[in-house]
Amino acid sequence: MKEEESKGSGNWQNDWLKAAESIRLEDYTYDLPDERIAKYPLENRDQSKLLIHNSGEIAHKCFTDLPENLPAETLLVFNDTKVIPARAYFKKETGAVIEILLLHPELPTRVINDAMLVKNSCVWECMIGNKKRWKLADTLTTEININGQLVTLSVTYEDYDRNLVRLNWNGDFVFLDIVKALGEIPLPPYLNRDTEARDSETYQTVYAHHDGAVAAPTAGLHFTPEVFEKLQSKGVKRSFLTLHVGAGTFQPIKVSSVTEHRMHSEQVVFTKQLINDLLENLGMIIPVGTTSLRSLESLYWFGVKLYRQETTDFFIKKLYPYPFEEKDLPSASEALHSILAFMEQHNTDHIVGETEIFIFPGYKFRLCKAIVTNFHQPGSTLILLVAALTGQDWKRIYAEALENDYRFLSYGDSSLLWRKD
Repeated sequence: MKEEESKGSGNWQNDWLKAAESIRLEDYTYDLPDERIAKYPLENRDQSKLLIHNSGEIAHKCFTDLPENLPAETLLVFNDTKVIPARAYFKKETGAVIEILLLHPELPTRVINDAMLVKNSCVWECMIGNKKRWKLADTLTTEININGQLVTLSVTYEDYDRNLVRLNWNGDFVFLDIVKALGEIPLPPYLNRDTEARDSETYQTVYAHHDGAVAAPTAGLHFTPEVFEKLQSKGVKRSFLTLHVGAGTFQPIKVSSVTEHRMHSEQVVFTKQLINDLLENLGMIIPVGTTSLRSLESLYWFGVKLYRQETTDFFIKKLYPYPFEEKDLPSASEALHSILAFMEQHNTDHIVGETEIFIFPGYKFRLCKAIVTNFHQPGSTLILLVAALTGQDWKRIYAEALENDYRFLSYGDSSLLWRKD
């Protein structure tokens, strides 16, 4: 284990590491027939089914029933990232088609919100399809029409081995203009179908705001203005963060020891308003989606770094939370106040960080009381997260969903899962 992933005190080798190494991936799989994967969304997104699990009890509802099943003092936290048309195709003179999927900006900035506003040239880490047909010295070019103006885009390798690609274009356009004119929405691979025009709307939450994700925070796809109105009438509050979901969210676990699974880093943005909202509602914070949950728990661990005066670097490594003894950790309130103090010191109303936090059974949740989430792939990191939250009941939850004809994965049905205490 890397030294930077094993900080903390106590005999952690005999505690969390042994427990983690005892996790067998085969215990977190289930049989998901292809016909149970929702290939398309419902016509009315808030008419999905809603499974509620609380204290061992399971109830079956409609998603429009969510407000009446939440206490009035609940704070729902949403991920307001917006999926960009990150997949583009280039045809070489030989006829070969090269697929490029934008993953993360590298130059001139790694901050995704800023990278969308870059002009003329930028470098992104990409996933490249048919790479063997795109040689190091080759330049890919295409012409795109933006508001009636033809723009020439050329694409070359910046770093062949690292899949870093430089994109150059003419005209007074920002990179987001280029992406919107060139690319298509990258659907999850398990849908096993081509992107269609309507996906550009249905594969976005109604509150999507900050461009930069390559995958949607799909737990939020069920929310509609009507549901928000009912939540407000109930007295349920809401707040927003931004995690730009990366393609790593679909990466299956392929190693026997789950702790060796590579967690891709994702960028997160938090506002001072969010942190104040969290402080006012400690004990009743419910994230919408695994991305929101991972973001909130990562925020706590950034507060730990500040509280312990370890570093001001907001980068949460995948196993950072596990080695600590409880006596060495601040409360949620202390961690969040440490972040507020940091923001005051630096005169900023938002912070940008990165996280690769890995939540699996044995993790102690610091901010999140429950989660609104869809049903996830067998043997995935997200199943491990659900198991960390609900314990072994996750098996019964998924069995009930299968028995009651729930639709699974991104375009599927929803659940409200309360944390086991």
